[in-house]
Amino acid sequence: MFYLRAMSNRQTILSGIQPTGKLHFGRYFGAVENWKRLQETYDCLYMVVNYHAMTMPFTAKKLAENSWELCFNLLACGIKVENLFIQSLVPEHTELNWILNCFSSYGQLTRMTQFKDKGAQNEDFVSAGLLTYPVLQAADILIYKAGVVPVGKDQEQHLELTRDIAQRFNNFAEKEFFPIPEALYTQVPKVMSTADPTRKMSASLGDKHNIDVFADEARIRKQVRSAVTDTGEESGDMSPGVANLFSLLAASGRKEAHDSLLVDYEAGNLKYADLKEAVADGLVAIAGRVQENLRELKRDRRGVKDQIKQSSFEIRKRAQETVKEVKAICGLVK
Repeated sequence: MFYLRAMSNRQTILSGIQPTGKLHFGRYFGAVENWKRLQETYDCLYMVVNYHAMTMPFTAKKLAENSWELCFNLLACGIKVENLFIQSLVPEHTELNWILNCFSSYGQLTRMTQFKDKGAQNEDFVSAGLLTYPVLQAADILIYKAGVVPVGKDQEQHLELTRDIAQRFNNFAEKEFFPIPEALYTQVPKVMSTADPTRKMSASLGDKHNIDVFADEARIRKQVRSAVTDTGEESGDMSPGVANLFSLLAASGRKEAHDSLLVDYEAGNLKYADLKEAVADGLVAIAGRVQENLRELKRDRRGVKDQIKQSSFEIRKRAQETVKEVKAICGLVK
C-alpha cells in the first residue's frame, strides 16, 4: 500500500508492508523495487506494519523475528535506512487509531471485503482487530496528512473508508484538518505464480507458488524450469504461463533478451527452455546482488538495528505533531 502527501519542496510517500511470509519476487517487483526508485525523487517513509500482522494468528517470537528480518531484507534490496521504520516504534499510530475508531461506521467495517475473506479463512476465531484494522490503516495515512494515495484495486475500499473518516473528523473539527486523500493508480508488475499462472505469486499458497529472493541459485533455477507454460487452451493468445515468464523477464531488466525472445514467439519458433533460462538468469542476478548486501548487513546486526530504531525515533516526531493537534481538537486532556 502506498500513501502520498505534498511537502513544500518534495512530496512524501508512506508505504507499508506486513512482516508475514517471504520476500518473494512478487513482492519485490510489485512493491520493493518501486520503493527503491521512488527514493530518488520523493521524501519516502517505509513502514514494517507489525500491528497489522497481528490481525491473523501469530506468535510473539515469530512476529519479532519476521519484523527484524524484513527490515534487513528491505535494506538489502536498496531501501535507505533513514526511510525505514517499524510501526510499533511509533505508538501514535495506534493512539490515532482509537480516536478515529470513534469516527468510523461499524456497518461500513463489517462490509469490508477483506474482513469477509480473511474471516472465512479462520472461522474458529475472528479477532476484533481484523474488523477494525482498516481504521488503523486510515490512521497510517492521516497521521502524515496524506493527500494522494497510490493504491491497487484491492485497496480502493479501504481508501474510501479513509476518506469517509477524514471527512467526519473535519466536520467535527469544523475545518479541513485532514486532506481528503485521492487515489493514484501506480503501474507495477503483477507477478503470477509460476506453478499456477492464474493466481498471484504468494507465500500463503505454498513454496511452489513463490520464488524467494533469498533462495539459492539452484532452487531459483529449478522453480523457473518447472514453470507452467501451456494451459492447454486452444486460443491463439499467449498463455498465462508464457505471459508471466515474459513479464518476469521484463521486470528483471533483461530488455534485449525479452525483445529477442518475443520476436521468436511471434514467429512461432520460441523454445520455452530458452525463455526459462533467460528468466532464471535475470532472477539469479538480482538475488545475487541482494543476498550479498544482506550478508554485509548481518556483519553488524546490532548496529543496523540501532539505526532502524533511530530512524523510527526521528519519523515518530512527525506523528507526534499530528496526534497533539488531534487531541486538542477533541478536547482530550493533556
